[in-house]
Amino acid sequence: MDTSRPDDDQDQQKATLLLYLQRRRADLAGKLEGLGEYDLRRPLVPSGTNLLGLVKHVASVQLEYFGEVFGRPGERSFPWLGEDAEPEADMWATPNESRDAILALHHFSAAHSDATIEALPLDARGTVPWWPEERREVTLHTVLVHVISEIAQHAGHADILRELIDGSIGRGPGDPNLGDLGAEERARYASRVEAAARAAAGMPG
Repeated sequence: MDTSRPDDDQDQQKATLLLYLQRRRADLAGKLEGLGEYDLRRPLVPSGTNLLGLVKHVASVQLEYFGEVFGRPGERSFPWLGEDAEPEADMWATPNESRDAILALHHFSAAHSDATIEALPLDARGTVPWWPEERREVTLHTVLVHVISEIAQHAGHADILRELIDGSIGRGPGDPNLGDLGAEERARYASRVEAAARAAAGMPG
């Protein structure tokens, strides 16, 4: 006979979601390790996307979604989100914003978010004032899925940026998602992909 209770199921679901949130946060922050100030901050693509800016953005996002949305403000102000801030100010770091300060904000936002998640049930209600009116009323479950998806997307951005900087990918050697290709094998693999793309497009090899 199944003796589990609905609360037990909800607690397990919440624990699973929290685990994935924590993993994606760690993936993102880990992309900063071992880099100098220039590589941390410089844009590698025309959109201006950069590693330290992604961490700054995610820290802000977490405090908004797991703070303001559920009436649990993190008691931190963000001038880069103010009405008079320049466009995309949350997506890059000024020379006066240090790596340590942004990482400290990232850790603070993670702790505050985890405290909200642990304190509230998955069906706790919140309001996202910056969403369209017809879907502003949300649950903690909805917000968890939304934020995990956003951080996973930015962790993917960070992975590509780091590869452009020094060639490192994934979580490094031993990452099961990368297979066991060595540098030479991966270069041959990339050449095969390029050749297949050119053939499909009718381009000369």
